[in-house]
Amino acid sequence: MPLSGPLFERSASAPPVPRGLPLVIALTGFTDAGSAVSRIVDYFREDLAPTPLAVFSNDVLLDYRARRPLISFEQDHLTDYRPPRLELSLAHDALGQPFLLLAGYEPDFGWDAFAASVLEFVDDYDASTVTWVHAIPMPVPHTRPIGTTVSGTRSDLTEAHSVWQPHTQVPSTAGHLLEYRLAAAGVRVAGFVLLIPHYLGDTEYPAAALAALDSLTVATSLVFTGEELREENREYLAKVQEQVAGSDELSRMVHGLEERYDAYMAGSTLATPMIHTGDLPSADELAAELERFLATRQTGEDDKRIP
Repeated sequence: MPLSGPLFERSASAPPVPRGLPLVIALTGFTDAGSAVSRIVDYFREDLAPTPLAVFSNDVLLDYRARRPLISFEQDHLTDYRPPRLELSLAHDALGQPFLLLAGYEPDFGWDAFAASVLEFVDDYDASTVTWVHAIPMPVPHTRPIGTTVSGTRSDLTEAHSVWQPHTQVPSTAGHLLEYRLAAAGVRVAGFVLLIPHYLGDTEYPAAALAALDSLTVATSLVFTGEELREENREYLAKVQEQVAGSDELSRMVHGLEERYDAYMAGSTLATPMIHTGDLPSADELAAELERFLATRQTGEDDKRIP
């Protein structure tokens, strides 16, 4: 699809931006297991109140029919039309430290032009580092810390925080293209892939968002509190644990994941698959077992289901 207008519009009321700030990128879309990225985008916008520096054009980058905007119907009239947003902003962390934030939807169109514009912003603002996160489902247990695979040009982060280093080909995202182009330009860039339990990948798993924030902290030294997410995660895990404890089959499944995860972390090489999946239950099988367990509960206990 050819570009039909300007890719972005700079904000006329944008504040002065110090040079040398870190840039954080959070793009929702193709790979967002556990809703990790969508939740941190909400956190950034609601808790940090970032100030837009540039707003990207939906008419150029967004496929409206694939991701339809929301609109409210109030009895006899329409209100509150809410199209998706993709913005470069100036934000401040919990300690008041400034940083650049590129957050919103992954573009459907114009990837090359989008990547070129981001590289221009990185150069214009002399960004010190660029860090992005996304999340994929993996056969790992929810009872262990969420691991990460780290790519990019920052070998210190890869050596310290990459628990799985595969040799593979994957469908790319706009984030991958940005990292690829930034690395070629000599920018200090790091991409964190969060490895989310595959049976929770289709839920809003608060631990995934917390792991995303922790990864950003590791890479940038920015501080994010996320207290509401932490409280939500405690409640979420309590519900999951109750369901697991109430089902022998589900308990065996999770225990098998734990044994394989622990064996890998204890001695497997990073170049090998993280977990041999041949004899593990699939995400669908785990989800089906959860549904069977929930079906045996009394109607009055519906509030104990996984969110």
